[in-house]
Amino acid sequence: MTALPVRYSDILAARERIAGHVHRTPVLTSRRLDALVGARVVFKAEPFQRVGAFKARGAFSRLTLFSAGERARGVVAFSSGNHAQAVALAARDLGIPATIVMPADAPAAKLEATRGYGARVLLYDRRGGEDREQVAARVRQESGALLVPPFDDDAVIAGQGTLALELLEEAPELDVLATPCGGGGLLSGVAVAATALRPGIELYGVEPEAGDDMKRSVAEGRPVAIPLPDTIADSLQTQRPAERTLAIVRALASGILTVSDLEIRRAMALLGSTLKVIVEPGGAAGFAALLAGKVPRASGRRIGIVLSGGNVDLDTYARLVAGL
Repeated sequence: MTALPVRYSDILAARERIAGHVHRTPVLTSRRLDALVGARVVFKAEPFQRVGAFKARGAFSRLTLFSAGERARGVVAFSSGNHAQAVALAARDLGIPATIVMPADAPAAKLEATRGYGARVLLYDRRGGEDREQVAARVRQESGALLVPPFDDDAVIAGQGTLALELLEEAPELDVLATPCGGGGLLSGVAVAATALRPGIELYGVEPEAGDDMKRSVAEGRPVAIPLPDTIADSLQTQRPAERTLAIVRALASGILTVSDLEIRRAMALLGSTLKVIVEPGGAAGFAALLAGKVPRASGRRIGIVLSGGNVDLDTYARLVAGL
């Protein structure tokens, strides 16, 4: 097998760099949910992470590598929300000027939070055909800022993998681990860490049905681009995975699953009523697959589910879970 771009040692190094900057998030269980799905389930609860999502791990992992000169030049990132907030927070804590390119239709709460961390926010019209990477490229040309992409970066991927280190320290006997999947940074980092610690573990990424770019890319063996996904899972509205994330996913993951928006809503409602945790739509995708019976051979097994974020405003959350 060709050497992968991120190694287990990279994740261990990332853990050392981000110590003191991020939280060790709780691992939750529920006998009621175990009985409902017929398995023993543990939930890694990243809504309790700084910025309310796992993205803080990758952002600090990358920005702590900046030299003094690079810090002075600043950072630019593009994101619909969680990566935006994470880079803005890491930049603030590390004294780095930050410019974040965000879609004009991003959730208001995520826009407000990104600005609240002190970043300059540039809006673009993704539905009108504007390209976020081109906007970021102009910023780089004008200011010399370094780009930190949401998933197409080895240090970002390594940072996300620290989540699996924590989870498997508390639940070392997992048979299966499922994570939400957008561009594949989370799944890639988790896969590298989990397969090193628990050889033979099955790993699944879960996408919205309308945003199945990773599933198509795995099937075709190359990054496949899709139109902007029409889904409530705004954090999973990626249109194309990166070469590096696809390589890791194809090498280490057991498969890519897809869930409907209704299945996501049902998972959100159950997580709220049972675990008492507010999870955003994209963050609930892994549990949605398990709840809908889409995780292969789940019965009686030990299953880890990553709840990747909780950044959803309360009005939207109430509307999505109403009547379920």
